[in-house]
Amino acid sequence: MPRILITGAAGFLGSHLCDRFIQEGYQVVAMDNLITGDLKNIEHLTPLPQFEFYHHDVSKFVHVSGALDEILHFASPASPIDYLKIPIQTLKVGSLGIHNLLGLAKEKNARILIASTSEVYGDPDIHPQPESYWGNVNPVGPRGVYDEAKRFQEAMTMAYHTYHGLETRIVRIFNTYGPRMRLNDGRVLPAFIGQALRGEDLTIFGDGSQTRSFCYVDDLIEGIFRLLKSDYAGPVNIGNPDEITIRQFAEEIIKLTGTSQKIVYKPLPTDDPKQRQPDISLARRLLNWEPAIDRAEGLRRTYAYFKDLPQEELYREAHGRNFIKKN
Repeated sequence: MPRILITGAAGFLGSHLCDRFIQEGYQVVAMDNLITGDLKNIEHLTPLPQFEFYHHDVSKFVHVSGALDEILHFASPASPIDYLKIPIQTLKVGSLGIHNLLGLAKEKNARILIASTSEVYGDPDIHPQPESYWGNVNPVGPRGVYDEAKRFQEAMTMAYHTYHGLETRIVRIFNTYGPRMRLNDGRVLPAFIGQALRGEDLTIFGDGSQTRSFCYVDDLIEGIFRLLKSDYAGPVNIGNPDEITIRQFAEEIIKLTGTSQKIVYKPLPTDDPKQRQPDISLARRLLNWEPAIDRAEGLRRTYAYFKDLPQEELYREAHGRNFIKKN
């Protein structure tokens, strides 16, 4: 039975990765410090003998007993509401954390895949964004703590690949959605659905003309799995190129939920990207991958998940959870 370490395992993407690798017949070692993750996302896995969980911060020394075949590094705050509250920890996990895990991969002779992001492109001057684009990032802006942490993480990973010959993979993740997202994590989809379910007006930042491209989580997980099993060490975009404006997206949510809320507008946050669309030519060619679930179906599945949340959780999430710790 192959054995894999998944960091950030109790988060949105990490928990879905745990599911997938259990299904693939792996022994899964899950690790999370639970700053933004939630044990409820993996509680269905804890009774399984092939699943083990460690409550640990990967910014500190990481030790795992026994063999490891592969490592997936997905530990990091990933939404603006989180990384703006804990900027230093965000930078630590992208620097100290990746150093610790690359060292562990070297020690165990394990292949490692790291979660990067479309945020490395910043507010892009090239559209859609190919992997060859170096980006337009403000390193000292409020989003820089996340953007630069991921850019440094990529640089450190490639250094281990070229200097130590480590088997590395880099996935650049574009906007992803699906069950287990937090309603209060600051991203547009859970924000819109949460507002609709609570009978609140939908809030758009800016004039709504900015674009995003939304990928359903199952498609993303499939792309990550194929990339891990590939022989390509460079960054690969995984996302859905079906671009939509935020205003159009708000209108889709209102139609989906059958609500009659208005759309209200607030100022656009600093350095918020005006356009975001992946060029997935490389993923198509290299991995024979492209999204299979269209936005209408993905939204139906996601809305069903949020609609089933208990009412107290719906409102508790709206006002935030007191789990964010500063460091």
